[in-house]
Amino acid sequence: MTTDILIIGAGSSGSVLANRLSADRSRQVTVVEAGARVADPEMRMPERWPFIHGRSYDWAYRTTPQPGLAGRRLEWARGKGIGGSSLVHAMAHMRGCRADFARWVDATGDSRWSWDSLLPHFIASESFSGGASAVHGTAGPLPVLLPGPELSSPLVQDYLAAWASLGVPRIPDHNGGEMLGGTPNSLTIQNGKRVTVSDVYLDPVLDRPNLALLPHTTVQKLVIKRGRVTGALIIRDGHEELIEAGEVILAAGSIGDPLLLMRSGIGDPEVLAEAGVATVLESHGVGRNLHDHLLGAGNVYHSRRPVPPTKLQLSESMTYLSARGLTETAGAPDIVVGCVVGPSASESFTDAVSDVPPGSGYTLLFGVTNPTSRGSLRISGPDITDAPLIDPNYLDTDHDRDLLRSALEHALLVGRSEGLAGWRGKQVLPATGVSTPAELDDFGARAAITHHHPVGTLSMGSSDAAPVTPDLAFRGLSGLSVVDASVIPSITAGPVHAAVLAIAEAFAATHD
Repeated sequence: MTTDILIIGAGSSGSVLANRLSADRSRQVTVVEAGARVADPEMRMPERWPFIHGRSYDWAYRTTPQPGLAGRRLEWARGKGIGGSSLVHAMAHMRGCRADFARWVDATGDSRWSWDSLLPHFIASESFSGGASAVHGTAGPLPVLLPGPELSSPLVQDYLAAWASLGVPRIPDHNGGEMLGGTPNSLTIQNGKRVTVSDVYLDPVLDRPNLALLPHTTVQKLVIKRGRVTGALIIRDGHEELIEAGEVILAAGSIGDPLLLMRSGIGDPEVLAEAGVATVLESHGVGRNLHDHLLGAGNVYHSRRPVPPTKLQLSESMTYLSARGLTETAGAPDIVVGCVVGPSASESFTDAVSDVPPGSGYTLLFGVTNPTSRGSLRISGPDITDAPLIDPNYLDTDHDRDLLRSALEHALLVGRSEGLAGWRGKQVLPATGVSTPAELDDFGARAAITHHHPVGTLSMGSSDAAPVTPDLAFRGLSGLSVVDASVIPSITAGPVHAAVLAIAEAFAATHD
């Protein structure tokens, strides 16, 4: 078959692109997706999000053993289905702050990636429950809920008040350009249910005659002729097919994109040779610059009184803080502390929280907002069924280790504060007596879990070493663009999903 534009991946970015690019009825747009439509009712239930990982609509990746995490391997959930990772994420909608996007401008030399330039695209993507303003829109496809007191847990309301008593400013929401301070999380929830990006971008336009969606379709490799990507070899219904395309857009995410490129012979020749793949184009940056947010799970407490069930999605508030002081209101956050209305612990501490059932305890998560550790991923063989080698290289730098310890100390600060005295029972984690820097570091290494924000594996940049150009074209090949979290050169302070939508909106807005 032939098409004008082939989009690989019907996840968050792919859904945005399919909607916006197919609005021009003169061009045929085809979207291929390895997964299918997800009918699991628990996927729609916000409070069930941590418990649906590992199901049929999760790629269920695992990292290599991580020296910085006491040799542990982390489970990396990534959505496999129409909607991509918006099927399985925690629904938090945080754009990032001005300082985050200033780093993107530094990396690319292009002002299109500044906060001010991206703001119209953030606004265009959302229907904000708080109403329209200079920084929010109400006409976009994606519902964004800013919970009020009627929905927020009373525990979380007291948690925010406790921070305020310590001098931390209360901010309207996380999406106004500055993130330092305490506020409830904005969430992609409507009428008590998860909203996926495909629900609001892709599904409403599937009746367009120039838009085709091919589920249950895996992409084996890209087809390259004389330096141009001309299509892809796919597997559908057990048969190999060729899709020829005038343009190919990768939107399969920070894991899927570089793996496909490597299977197609694009990457570091040494990595490719070890996997039995001949080099078609040497591109050493493919699969490098991998980084992710960690959260320590967690600083757990028994509660003195029952913790009501969440009306949202368990993790109801993230407080972003500066290493310069609790009262700072502008600039890049350094650490984050979040409040979860239930017990949350890594697999290292399952036994420790076994006597803290839901309703009887709560957790303060802690993390580093802008980690400097960088890892990589690679293929282990030429086929899509060959498991990837994913090494995020967590906590490799003093910066990350020091700030994770600081984040834990700040969790303990608010957790032991007078503002939470009415809730605080016995501290379960970390165990009593854990107090020295070495002890806190050891606890952090064993408590850390992924925040599910892998980025950077096909970073955009002005340097020839960057795999992707500032206008999201793949360097060294014509006819190929990359539009998703893989192009992010440095991670935003919070969850990256909102930024991915803005990247896709920005690309589509300037697409000829």
